[in-house]
Amino acid sequence: MKNSEIRLMSIDEISSKLQETKQGFMLLRFQSVSGQLTDTSKIQNVKKLIARFETILREKQLGINTKGEA
Repeated sequence: MKNSEIRLMSIDEISSKLQETKQGFMLLRFQSVSGQLTDTSKIQNVKKLIARFETILREKQLGINTKGEA
């Protein structure tokens, strides 16, 4: 998901997506520890997505306007 797509969402939508993504991250970690996860790059990608959600959510809460993608 791109930054521009996330910025179009409301605060509630971002919060719900963030919670879903965190749950998915937890499942990926369990799979990694148990040896079921073959593509470990998924963990890093999900961590970055969580950081994007949190950053944009905080920007919206503070009322910071950003024009494009970073």
